[in-house]
Amino acid sequence: MIRGMTPKASESNGGTLEERITGALVGAAVGDALGGPVEGYSPEQILQRHGGRIHGVVGPWNGDDWRTARPIAPYHKGDGHVTDDTLMTHALIRVYAAVRDHLDAYAVADHLVADLMTTPRWIPELEAEALPLHRIFLAEKWLVARLHYGHADPREAGVGNIVNCGAAMYMAPVGLVNAADPARAYAEALDVAGAHQSSYGREAAGVFAAAVAAACAPRATPETVVASCLSLAKDGTRAAIEAVCETAARHSDFESALVPLREAVAPFDTVGPDYRRPSLGARRPSRIHAVEELPVALGMLLVAGGDYRHAVLGSVNYGRDCDSIATMAGALAGALGSPVPDDWSKQVAEASRLDLWQPAATLVEVAREIFTRDVDRRRAHEQAFHALGGTRCSD
Repeated sequence: MIRGMTPKASESNGGTLEERITGALVGAAVGDALGGPVEGYSPEQILQRHGGRIHGVVGPWNGDDWRTARPIAPYHKGDGHVTDDTLMTHALIRVYAAVRDHLDAYAVADHLVADLMTTPRWIPELEAEALPLHRIFLAEKWLVARLHYGHADPREAGVGNIVNCGAAMYMAPVGLVNAADPARAYAEALDVAGAHQSSYGREAAGVFAAAVAAACAPRATPETVVASCLSLAKDGTRAAIEAVCETAARHSDFESALVPLREAVAPFDTVGPDYRRPSLGARRPSRIHAVEELPVALGMLLVAGGDYRHAVLGSVNYGRDCDSIATMAGALAGALGSPVPDDWSKQVAEASRLDLWQPAATLVEVAREIFTRDVDRRRAHEQAFHALGGTRCSD
């Protein structure tokens, strides 16, 4: 347990698998859309631009000039549009739908890369149908460059990419197909993310998947989610989560937590104080650093006591990479069973021209199939182990 953290009493959140998966995926997409228009700015800049804290969907930072205003152009961030966080999450769900089993780095090479390169889809920020490859960030284009053009070993393809939260931001599906089994989610996500990231970027992907799996467990709380993360996380990622969550435990309102959470994560963050001008040491492999997004998302989950609205609004108003922070916090709060506001989810779905619920229905079906296969595999192993004389009569 984190020093100074007292577990909060909470009722058993007995949501079904369908409810947990739907809450997590819809919650992640809505968080993404709310954070998109203020990504890269500080809490002070957000306060000044919007005349107060953000409490829902807002328009682009530069208003009607979004098509040409730098550094955002040509993306229409705001007005309920999801970003690449959601596009990549839905793409990974399509990979699960194709494979219908646990994934690894080879599944990324065989399926995810093709999905990004060959099938045009509606891209909300471009307000057009285009290949997802044309929207994703350079750190995600790395997948195509290394796996399709470079023919790299999928398990090692992430080495050499910038180290950021690019892989972690879309790992919620891995946690959901391993619902209530954080250790397995962690291991699977590390394998999947190996095609995309290395070092603490890959570690963040594993820990975030574990957090989502932990949030799906019966009677899960923000505290049990954090405890699961700390039991699995390594090196700087573990240290950053512990430092941020110790600080978060002293707050129950995101306004008072904004500055302290940033101060707590700053020693582990390689980007530096100016988000748009990373330091010279930014995004390089390290055993003592961590991505900022995951610890802060966990911190906001604690500050909010698991409440979806509070956790997401805290993440959005934190600024910096707040679309990814809110994506993660939204997925965790949704998986815990806190309801996503209907007005937000409907507005985001309509604005983004996306069915936010169908990917969840698909993943529920696939998760059940995978669980059935896991049970069959486990029973076959038990029989084989028993035949080897590996069990005693008393076992």
